[in-house]
Amino acid sequence: MKKFRKVLDGLTTSSPGGTIGSPSCGSAAGTPTAGPTPREIDIQETLVSENFQLCKTVRHGFPYQSTALAFDPVQKILAIGSRSGGVRILGRPGVDCYCQHESGSAVLQLQFLINEGALVTACADDTLHLWNLRQRRPAVLHSLKFNRERITFCHLPFQSKWLYVGTERGNTHIVNIESFVLSGYIIMWNKAIELSTKTHPGPVVHLSDSPKDEGKLLIGFESGTIVQWDLRSKKADFRIYYDEAIHSVSWHHEGKQFMCSHSDGSLTLWNLRNTSKPFQVTFPHGKIQKDGRKESCKPILKVEYKTSRNSEPFVIFSGGLSYDKAGRRPTLTIMHGKAITVLEMDYPIVEFMALCETPYNNEIQEPYAVVVLLEKDLIVVDLTQSNFPVFENPYPMDIHESPVTCTAYFVDCPPDIIPVLYSIGAKHKKTGYSQKEWPISGGTWTIGSHTYPEIIITGHADGSIKFWDASAVTLQMLYKLKTSKVFEKPKPGEGRGAEMVEEDPFAVQMVSWCPQSRIFCVVGISAHVILYRFSRFDANTQIVSLEVRLQCESEDVITPSENENNPCFSEPSSHSPQPHYQHPSSPSSGTPEGVKEGIPYLKVKDRVVRVPPGYQAELVIQLLWADGEPPQQITSLDVNSAYGLLAFGNCNGLVVVDYLQKTILLCMSTLDLYGAADPYQRLTRSPRRNRQSTSGLIELSDNQQSVDMEKSKSPTSAHYPTSLHNDPRVLPEPVASLRASHCSPVYYLLDNVKGPGRKLSLPTDLKTDLDHVNGHCTSPTSQPCSAGKPRVPVGPEGPRLARRGPGRPPFRKAQSAACMEISLPVSHTEENRENSFSRSRSSSVSSIDRDTKEAITTLQFGESYVRKSDILPTPCLWVGTSLGVVLLIPMSIPTDEEERMEELVTVGPCGAVLMLKGSVLRFGFLDCMGAFIQSPYEVWRDLNAPEDPDRPRRRKLVHFSPSSSQDAYGEGHLAVLCSERQAKVFLMPSQSCLFVHNITESSFVLRADVVSVCNSICLACFCANGHIMMLSLPSLRPLMDVSYLPLTDMRIARTFCFTNGGQALYLSSPTEIQRITYSQEMCDNLQEMLGELFTPIETPEAQNRGFLKGFFGGNAHNFDREELFGEAAAGKASRSLAQHIPGQGGMEGMKVGASGAVGELARARIALDERGQRLGELEERTALMMTSAETFSKHAHELMLKCKDKKWYQL
Repeated sequence: MKKFRKVLDGLTTSSPGGTIGSPSCGSAAGTPTAGPTPREIDIQETLVSENFQLCKTVRHGFPYQSTALAFDPVQKILAIGSRSGGVRILGRPGVDCYCQHESGSAVLQLQFLINEGALVTACADDTLHLWNLRQRRPAVLHSLKFNRERITFCHLPFQSKWLYVGTERGNTHIVNIESFVLSGYIIMWNKAIELSTKTHPGPVVHLSDSPKDEGKLLIGFESGTIVQWDLRSKKADFRIYYDEAIHSVSWHHEGKQFMCSHSDGSLTLWNLRNTSKPFQVTFPHGKIQKDGRKESCKPILKVEYKTSRNSEPFVIFSGGLSYDKAGRRPTLTIMHGKAITVLEMDYPIVEFMALCETPYNNEIQEPYAVVVLLEKDLIVVDLTQSNFPVFENPYPMDIHESPVTCTAYFVDCPPDIIPVLYSIGAKHKKTGYSQKEWPISGGTWTIGSHTYPEIIITGHADGSIKFWDASAVTLQMLYKLKTSKVFEKPKPGEGRGAEMVEEDPFAVQMVSWCPQSRIFCVVGISAHVILYRFSRFDANTQIVSLEVRLQCESEDVITPSENENNPCFSEPSSHSPQPHYQHPSSPSSGTPEGVKEGIPYLKVKDRVVRVPPGYQAELVIQLLWADGEPPQQITSLDVNSAYGLLAFGNCNGLVVVDYLQKTILLCMSTLDLYGAADPYQRLTRSPRRNRQSTSGLIELSDNQQSVDMEKSKSPTSAHYPTSLHNDPRVLPEPVASLRASHCSPVYYLLDNVKGPGRKLSLPTDLKTDLDHVNGHCTSPTSQPCSAGKPRVPVGPEGPRLARRGPGRPPFRKAQSAACMEISLPVSHTEENRENSFSRSRSSSVSSIDRDTKEAITTLQFGESYVRKSDILPTPCLWVGTSLGVVLLIPMSIPTDEEERMEELVTVGPCGAVLMLKGSVLRFGFLDCMGAFIQSPYEVWRDLNAPEDPDRPRRRKLVHFSPSSSQDAYGEGHLAVLCSERQAKVFLMPSQSCLFVHNITESSFVLRADVVSVCNSICLACFCANGHIMMLSLPSLRPLMDVSYLPLTDMRIARTFCFTNGGQALYLSSPTEIQRITYSQEMCDNLQEMLGELFTPIETPEAQNRGFLKGFFGGNAHNFDREELFGEAAAGKASRSLAQHIPGQGGMEGMKVGASGAVGELARARIALDERGQRLGELEERTALMMTSAETFSKHAHELMLKCKDKKWYQL
């Protein structure tokens, strides 16, 4: 065997790989006796650590737990604050920015510096922050922390640099926005109210300056006290004491009236001429009862009083409904003249705001829309039309319409797929929206040069699937698919259907999509798989349904002597309309009376149905109930359009389906897949062998009451055969070539010596040092499959109890991925042997877990070498299990199209067996040049399109054979295997382990993907401790290791996914998708990809008030706040009252912890670009001033010449 040269890693360091072909790397010891000898592998890796940098790019969806709202009427941008300290700033489509306070405190209030490119946020930790919006990534310029008082309300007058801050004690402070320091001018609560008042007025709930006079400040206290404070004379003009608590106040634009909303559901209108009592009191939703009393109403939380030039004023408020109507939805009421319109909302109202034409509060407001912030939605109501329609929201605010349960991310999709999906999805859009343009239209955004087709797929709890266009930094829904339409609706009172009415039986668990062939597979929580084909035409179709019994019970495990006469194959019932494929390792036995066998969770529609264009269901595969217990949830899925095959597995075994012929090719337990190649020491039939192999193991019997531990040698001391394929126990070829048909399914027992009576013995080195993550301690791929427990007795409640038996937890209301329970693996003590594949177990059991099942955790079809002696690659299925074992199952697939539809696919016995530590997560394949080998696929063809005699529809397959393009580099390919603990690279067909890298010892990998970055390939890993790591391929050299996001929620584990181009995403909250990049190149180009929040716009001029209004309307424009609040007049505030904290400012958005010289150069380049841009703007302004001066000089000279010779009386 020729020597191999290690893969070059760009440096001269040695690779961390183990010895090639060593047993410790999971390959069989010794040199293959046949097959070609691979030539030297010489791969120059191009990726280095400077190619990687981690940063957030953009966040999509509705801001989770929103708390505050603000709008800039000149810039036309909207800001939304949240309970977690986040701020989303929205403009026109493409202008979407997310900011996060470092403290994480809830945002109480937002105030724009109108047309200034700045935003003030008040947080629950009593801190004010000033954000600079004149950069693509906003940053905090100043912060002011109040030490002794709690902030309750803020108000910033238009074109003022002084911010009024009300506190819980009832005091009002004044902050200079420019320097962010407190003024010495303070309005104390005891001076604002009368000295004779015996009670505290409560917190400040409202502050506003009078439209008539900016020197008058209206202060509203929670108790019902209202004070107008004269800022110049420092005394109260008037005080109002009302019996009901105040929630909000709104001025009439003339400054002569204001309206208040109260806790008893009333609105009071006050006139400044007479403040002794309200001018008008109304209960908009309070009716007079028969006894003459009014109904008690809920509080009106906010009111806005807006005037219109050509119609009656608008009075808009939230709340105020009567208490007697329980269950009514939240409402927004619009009173326009005598007309009262009540708009019912789907969710509680958090905040609303009327959008007006003018930013001046002393002009006619002319409201044209109302922005309503709900708990889980954002809507905008058009006020210019009498029926008040809503605007169509251009932002993806409905991601959480049904809770998200899984995600998938695809880049470099075929360019035609997005327009096709959009055209079909547009036909099903809702109607009745306002015809006017979306009013939140601020900012600028252009599609940059670094864009390519991207699609995000989300699965939801109600069974719906959404396809999103994620190109550039935007997100737009393309198409929605409802998987529940495949099934009949569960009817109440019909057995198990009655139990599922209140649940989510259609919840999507995982998806598999091939963009090239447009084949789409969905796995549901009810243990069903649906296969869809795409068509541009509607069709009448009948969905084919296959039912599979994949159940392996410990009670069915029998002794070797009892199993000698057991048949290898089981036939389905002849009277069944659908074949019930029974698992061979679970022969049909006496079923307790009253338990229904062979029942799927859901009933597929068995009639011809009309399906619209788009994705159309073709095949449904369901796992059946067995022995009174539900089927286990499916843990892995893969589909290959070139082969026409679909494979899925769970903790019981594996199923392979031919979806072209609608037949089941393989249905087998995981233990039976091994055949003679089982790497674990399990109890065999021979008593003599039994005594030799149980040393150091725990024997699990049917009714075992105690665990006997025997002291003996380590399991790793067992002798492995040189070639697994030379074992005489492997099935002979005639048996291996058996095929299954639709009418008479046949299952292969790849080991006819070891039958279904095998028992699995577990190593004794399972430890109890569990890493508890949110209370879950098992692997995400190991389902809670309990075995060996007594069966639930069946009586009147038997079926119901059995349904919630040990096989599966009861169905619960499917929640978002944030709440859906998944299990996580735990660390265990690593002893001095690498092949101790002990799995971490659940904390709910003892340190010795009695679970004997091995889950199928990942699957992938592809062409490979099954045996070491293979010369040519063949189609095969790579199978990864929860015990770290990788199996290769060969398949013989007819190549001719006609033969493919008539002849059956044959499945051979298990080939190579490779091993890793921890549950297997991902496979990837490289050729000997280091290029990624894509799985073969079929080019999409529309089966429902009209027939064209000249161009018959034939299957066009695209193969990426490992040997097709590398004749000069030798045959074979590299297989990249990644588990929860380590990654390995094997050379096929020799099965030599070239490289091995232990990814983590203290944590475990949640997600791993082989991705393309910078025209090269690497392995991306996301660990439960929050680390994101990149490993070079094939040398597995660490390129990046960043502690990014600790696993604080199961939602992240279920939804995190990597994709090509240096991108990844996860569900950051139940309503938001966070996209990130790990590519330095994309971080450098991020500035041009994001939208501009601030656009230079001239501030609209104030209306001419006229001579009389200006003369009699007070001296509002003569008010100088600087004279009153400046340090010269008011002095300095107490240093202990508030603390000024300087912000990061400037380029904070780009300072995301870049490492290496490339990041520093990128930041320097961005700084130079910005400086050059400012110099360019300055030059343009200078040129404009020079042009203006020249024009003025010219006109002055012309005027001088014109008047030169004229007398004074001629002028």
